[in-house]
Amino acid sequence: MGAGVRIVSLIPSATEIVCALGLRQSLVGRSHECDFPVDVDGLPALTRARISLAGDSAAISRSMARALEDAVAIYEVDAPLLDSLRPDLIVTQDQCEVCAASLLQVEAALCARSGRDVAIVSLKPSSVAEAMDDIMRVGRAAGIDATPLVTQLRARMAETSAVTSARRPRLLYVEWIEPIMGPGLWTPELIAMAGAEPVGGVAGRHARWLTWDEVAAGDPDLVVIAPCGFDLARGIEESAALRRSPVWCNLRAVREGRVAVADGNAFFNRPGPRLAESLQILREVVSGSAGPHFGVNWRWLASV
Repeated sequence: MGAGVRIVSLIPSATEIVCALGLRQSLVGRSHECDFPVDVDGLPALTRARISLAGDSAAISRSMARALEDAVAIYEVDAPLLDSLRPDLIVTQDQCEVCAASLLQVEAALCARSGRDVAIVSLKPSSVAEAMDDIMRVGRAAGIDATPLVTQLRARMAETSAVTSARRPRLLYVEWIEPIMGPGLWTPELIAMAGAEPVGGVAGRHARWLTWDEVAAGDPDLVVIAPCGFDLARGIEESAALRRSPVWCNLRAVREGRVAVADGNAFFNRPGPRLAESLQILREVVSGSAGPHFGVNWRWLASV
């Protein structure tokens, strides 16, 4: 495609990939959740949520569950607006029904189009390596060599993961609060790279709901609360719900004040360039050092 390519991104991680590849000016549309880099908010938003995402984490979980039970799509693609933007390339996902508009929805929105070829790249990484491969795929589809960016990201992550201690503390990453969910896909891998042992999750597998008996059995040395879609302030606010379980206050990490809250909206849950920074945040938590992300992208819950 090369120069003059018109790109629509329907998932935040893809928007970050496109911009990191130097293609910000080629981006003509985004999803309603795309918010980084900050200037993308001036682009037309092509999606919206069909259900209410208001309320606390428990209320959001109930709304999502009802929509999935009723086979109602959680997000909607604005097909007329998509058509008017005349994209050459659309980047979407087919990994999670509750994260963003699906590949099937994008294909349905395009079915009425005629006379114009549109390339679709759908992202579905389950590991750090696959996330890097996706950056390469987006680059190829847009006519850009993504090798320098991927090489740089891999080098940053290798440098961060090389600085580890002999002791590997058990770390519980809280992907969602009510009900409590552990880490999945690339997150357990990031935890291991940061020098810790993931509790309640397996690398490459989807995140799953945990029972409090499982949490108690894991008795983590560290906890990182970073719910998907919640920024740091929202994560701190929502974390109070965890105290409703009698198991919570008896966990080693809670007793010792080793519970961190991080920005789960900007980091961890977007498999793109900021995975390198997500790893750095985890490394700061594991090492207990006040690095550049401390106080900005994460903080100790006990100190709030």
